[in-house]
Amino acid sequence: MTTEYTTIPSPIGELVAASNGRELTGLYTPGHRARPPADSFARRGALFDELERQLALYFACKLTAFDVPLALYGTAFQRRVWSALCRIPYGATVTYGELAREVANASAARAVGAANAKNPISIIVPCHRVIASDGDLRGYAGGIKRKQWLVQHETHSSFPVRVPVLDS
Repeated sequence: MTTEYTTIPSPIGELVAASNGRELTGLYTPGHRARPPADSFARRGALFDELERQLALYFACKLTAFDVPLALYGTAFQRRVWSALCRIPYGATVTYGELAREVANASAARAVGAANAKNPISIIVPCHRVIASDGDLRGYAGGIKRKQWLVQHETHSSFPVRVPVLDS
């Protein structure tokens, strides 16, 4: 299957979107460690148009949940973590430990962090909403300044907002 790519402007820099033609398979911020090279990008299909529309609404504070089809490829554990990320409410944060308790056990916080780091669909699968137990913003593949921007954008404050452990 061919992967299609496009770029989408955003307040946190030019995003790179990847698709298998039917579903979004990647959304990468500038500086993201897994960001594909920019030499073969070509805008194609309605999926990218809809993604760009929803991202524009999100960045304008008019959209709190995305509705684009996703294809998340990873291990069973990674997919559990990514699924749990999607249940973190807009404007809220949870700790790596809280997320670990939901998907495995409290001692799996490092494994959860590793799965978080491999999240291929930034913003939509909101790994930026996971923070350290001391409240610090750590571990964002697109860089801490972008993570801070996204958290502040969603909370409308300079401090992360905490929520209780997620429900399955």
